[in-house]
Amino acid sequence: MQPSATPYEERLTAPRSWWLISFLVGLAMALVLLPFGTLPLLGGLVGGTAVAAVMASSYGSLRIRVVGGSLIAGEARIPVTALGATEVLDAEEARAWRTYKADTRAFLLLRSYIPTALKVEVTDPEDPTPYLYLSTRDPQGLAQALEAARKAVA
Repeated sequence: MQPSATPYEERLTAPRSWWLISFLVGLAMALVLLPFGTLPLLGGLVGGTAVAAVMASSYGSLRIRVVGGSLIAGEARIPVTALGATEVLDAEEARAWRTYKADTRAFLLLRSYIPTALKVEVTDPEDPTPYLYLSTRDPQGLAQALEAARKAVA
């Protein structure tokens, strides 16, 4: 099995505003600890900011990769031979597939702060998952990488 001709990797990082919110959480923690003195106030500011930043970072650390004939999306690893047609979803269509068009059996790698997505059919008869919904900032690039990986494996 050859590696895909067009390797693809994307990190679904949290938006910049979340880092401001992390600082505001630390500031709120500092204000809660203000009556106890300066040292607890500083500890609350640093500790609250650090905990909130770790949470924002862990939520935004998912990756989507196409390597070695496989699509790796978060914890899922699917061979490209088990994948079918791809559909690039613009912001409006992606919202529809996240809400009223969604199938409860589908695999959703969903990040609400990323407006576009790629829908990929699963063709493996053993897999009950009908499709993958992948939030991505570059759905066209991901679709092209999947197609190139399919051709490289075949």
